[in-house]
Amino acid sequence: MKKMACLKLGSKSDVFHQTGHTWLCSTGLKPDVMIQVEEQSFHLHKFPLLSRSGYLETMFSKASETTCVAKLHDIPGGPETFLLVAKFCYGVKIEVTPENVVSLRCAAEFLQMSENYGDANLIYLTENFLNDNVFVNWDDSIKALESCEEESLLPLAEELHIVSRCIASLAMKACVVEDTSLFNWPISKVPEGSASTTTFWNGIQTKSTNGNWWFEDVSSFLSFEIFKRFIKSVESKGVKPGIIAASVTHYAKRNLPLLGCSRQAGSSEEGTNYGDDIYYSYEEQRSLLEGIVELLPNEKCITSTKFLLRLLRTSMVLHASAITQENLERKIGVQLDEAALEDLLIPNMGYSAETLYDIDSVQRILDHFMSTFDSSSSDYNIIEERQMMGDSHSRKSITKVASLIDGYLAEVASDENLKLSKFQALGALIPEDVRPMDDGIYRAIDIFIKAHPWLTESEREQLCVLMNCQKLSLEACTHAAQNERLPLRVIVQVLFFEQMRLRTSIAGWFFDEPMSDKNPALEGHKINANPNMMMNGMRDRVYELEKECLSMKQDLDKLVKTKEGSNFFSKIFGLRSKTKTAPCGGGGGGGGKGGDGDGLIVRDTKN
Repeated sequence: MKKMACLKLGSKSDVFHQTGHTWLCSTGLKPDVMIQVEEQSFHLHKFPLLSRSGYLETMFSKASETTCVAKLHDIPGGPETFLLVAKFCYGVKIEVTPENVVSLRCAAEFLQMSENYGDANLIYLTENFLNDNVFVNWDDSIKALESCEEESLLPLAEELHIVSRCIASLAMKACVVEDTSLFNWPISKVPEGSASTTTFWNGIQTKSTNGNWWFEDVSSFLSFEIFKRFIKSVESKGVKPGIIAASVTHYAKRNLPLLGCSRQAGSSEEGTNYGDDIYYSYEEQRSLLEGIVELLPNEKCITSTKFLLRLLRTSMVLHASAITQENLERKIGVQLDEAALEDLLIPNMGYSAETLYDIDSVQRILDHFMSTFDSSSSDYNIIEERQMMGDSHSRKSITKVASLIDGYLAEVASDENLKLSKFQALGALIPEDVRPMDDGIYRAIDIFIKAHPWLTESEREQLCVLMNCQKLSLEACTHAAQNERLPLRVIVQVLFFEQMRLRTSIAGWFFDEPMSDKNPALEGHKINANPNMMMNGMRDRVYELEKECLSMKQDLDKLVKTKEGSNFFSKIFGLRSKTKTAPCGGGGGGGGKGGDGDGLIVRDTKN
């Protein structure tokens, strides 16, 4: 580790002694000046002070020969800094370090310790030390900048441009790894740290660090206002948005207690308490969170979706401004396809919360995502065309979001306080044609109906409009056909479409195989080679399909008996309540099974 820079001034031994709150200078001469700085008093001599300070010269020029008293309560740095200034005036040995150089520079400016009052005065020495030692070194610049944030120093440090010069120095060093042209930098300016690559400067081997080497330092030592100025400076120098986002994320995790710091914390309604008497009020955390959100880059997928959702959840706990929450929801919305279900389950923090999870926020997030796609069907046709042309990213994104929302609906559906209208509104935002299968939305609907047994038949039918029975898998169809919670109309549709699917499958067995794209002569040779095996395989497959059809018809008969389905079917299909049932088991090209007792399957007379 590099040794901290240090400037040694003076050559005399220390002649200052403290008794209680009083400092005495034992030079053998009687003190003729008493200077009070806050609660401490300094009994000193006029000549050493007036020969170095224009401010004190003016103050004491009209004083009498007797001892006079002066008050310097507003001197930058307080009693500790004034003691060092007094020792400098007396030529006593002192050390100027990155931690005290800012206070000494500000005190020297306040006391007007320029070259007009002696060569190599304090303004000149501290300014040179800043330029030659502090600003060229990362660690020393951090320490100096941290000291600038003292309340008594900050105004004058800003006026003297010490803060801005420290920030500019740090920003240039943070950009070194981004800009690989290290030959423009003296070796002493290359930041030290854990090296990951090796570069060469004028033929001399030096070490370079990863792009995130400075995250911990700026997160640990800089207040947010200084950090924000540092990030703006780094950003103006062309650092990639990904590095900016990562540094802001690191700062938030390090300094926002409710977001989750490494240190253990206890929380209450008023704030968060860390060890070592460190306390963060909710107001402080709210202000910090709002500033962090503003500082995050706007580019899509630059900031982790998981982190953005954690910020959103924390903003609700802290009751951050509506603008902040809207900004987060927009950032999350444009990259919703990168979200995980568990992160989307945001507890409802509203004062009049009805539901367990914040459904409204998720709906707004989904609205932002869907705004990247036009909700009109023509635009979805454009997406289809792009997919055929090889640009399938949009389609994949919206398909992932559809699956995510289906899973979210299934998680929140068990909440008894969730209203039907909210469930429908969220489910309806996903266009029907983007779901490859509707098993997910069916599962969510089934959970919702089970958790809300008071729904009427009409309300259940409205709810089931969200799914397409033709896009259910075989397992989902089997479950739906036996699900007494579903409306009878939906069960009939499930059975109807499944039997039509079976007929299509059977027809495919007889008509697809002979029309193979392979060599006809070779295929004919294979078929003729073992015709008995081929016929037995077909017969077994048809037999299995007939058994499935028979099982479905039996399920349908049970529903008819329990729910007076005969009249119901007549209303739906416009058929007579009783229809002659075709015998089951008609194999061959007829599709395996004839029409059932309620006219659900119509025999294909062409075949």
